[in-house]
Amino acid sequence: MSAVTTDRQDERLKNRDGWRGAITDVVERARGGDLGVIPVVVGLIVIWSVFQALNPIFLSSANLVNLTLESAAVGVIALGIVCVLLVGQIDLSVGSVSGLSGAVLAVLFVSEGLPVWVAVLASVLMGAVIGWVYGQLFNRFGVPSFVITLAGLLAFLGLQLYVLGTKGSINLPFDSGLVNFAQLDFVPAPLSYAFAVIASAWLFLSGYLHAQERRKAGLSAKSLSTLVVRSVALLVVLAFVVWYLGQTRGVGWMFVFFVALVLIMHYLLSRTKWGRAVYAVGGNVEAARRAGINVKAIFTSVFVLCSTFAAVGGILAAARLAAANQSSGAGDVNLNAIAAAVIGGTSLFGGRGTAFGALLGIIVIQSISSGLTLLNLDSSIRFVVTGAVLLLAVIVDSVSRRSRTSHGRA
Repeated sequence: MSAVTTDRQDERLKNRDGWRGAITDVVERARGGDLGVIPVVVGLIVIWSVFQALNPIFLSSANLVNLTLESAAVGVIALGIVCVLLVGQIDLSVGSVSGLSGAVLAVLFVSEGLPVWVAVLASVLMGAVIGWVYGQLFNRFGVPSFVITLAGLLAFLGLQLYVLGTKGSINLPFDSGLVNFAQLDFVPAPLSYAFAVIASAWLFLSGYLHAQERRKAGLSAKSLSTLVVRSVALLVVLAFVVWYLGQTRGVGWMFVFFVALVLIMHYLLSRTKWGRAVYAVGGNVEAARRAGINVKAIFTSVFVLCSTFAAVGGILAAARLAAANQSSGAGDVNLNAIAAAVIGGTSLFGGRGTAFGALLGIIVIQSISSGLTLLNLDSSIRFVVTGAVLLLAVIVDSVSRRSRTSHGRA
C-alpha cells in the first residue's frame, strides 16, 4: 500500500514540469479553495470582451494608455488598503488623507514657493504620521479601526478645506516636473522592453532561489522547466503589452511607478519575515502573539503603510489633474480603493491576498469606468456595476473561504 502511494506521489511530482505542472498547481489550489487571481482574470476578460463588442475603441492602444494612467493614483491607495485588510482591519479615511496630501503639496509648492521635492516629502511624511497615530489609538486604547478611520475621514476632510482656504482650488504649474511625470512622461520603447526582460528574469531568479530553499528544507518545489516556462510566458505577455501600448504613446512613467510599488510590496509580503508576520496576524492574532510575533508593531506598520500610500496616491492624483481642490480625494476615491483591493482577491477576513490584487482590482474598476464612458452612459450605472462586481468578489471570497475550511477538516 505504501509503495503504491509513493509511486503516485512520484508521478504527481513528474507531472509538475512545464505547462502541465503549472496547470496542475492551479487546479489543486482551486480544489482547496485557493482561487487566487483566477476570478479576477476571468472577470477582466469578460468585461473587456463585452465592452469591445459594444465599442471597438475600448481595446484601442490610445484608450488602454489612458486606462493605465487613470489607474495609477487610486491603485497606489488600494495597495495600502491591501496591507490593512491582510491583518483583518480597514481604513475608511484613505480618500480624505489623499485629498489632504494633495492640498498640502499644492500649498507648499505653489503658495509657499518651496521646492517640489520638499512639498512631496512633507506630504508623504504627513501620511506616515497619520498612520502611526492610528496604530497607537488601535493598540493602546483598543478602538476599532472602523471607528478610528471614520473619525479620520471627517477630520482630515475638514483639515483639507482649511488648508485650501477660501480659494478652494490651487493649480499646479503645467511645466513642473511633477505634472509632466503624471501627464506627459512616457518610457522610451527600448527601455520598456528592457523592463520586460528584467521583470521576467527577476521572476525566474526569485522562483529559483525560493525553490532551492524549499528543497534544502525537504519540501516540494517547482521544477526548473516550470520556472522557465513561467518566466518566458511573462516575457511574451509584457513584450506584447509594451508593443501594443507603443502604437500610440507607450507606457507612462506614473504607471511604471505604480507597478514598481506593487512589486516591492509583493517582495516584502512574500519573502520577508515581516510579510510572514502580517499573514500570521491576519490568520490568527492570538496564535501569532504566542508564536512570538510583535502583533502591535505589525498593526502599526500596516496602518503607517496604508496612510503613506494614500498620501502618495493623493500626490499622483493632484499631479494628474494639475490641481488640488475641495473635491480631491472625495467622491468615489475612498470606495474605489477599497473595492479594488477586495475585487483583486484580498480577503475581508484577513490573512489572504497579494499586492497584485491592488493592480488587478483597479484595472477592473477603471475598465468598467472607461467602458461605460465610451458608451456615453450615466455615471450612476458605473456605481451600480462596480457595486455588483464588488458584491460578487465578496461572495467568491466567502465561498472559497468556506471551501478551504471544509477541505482542511477533510
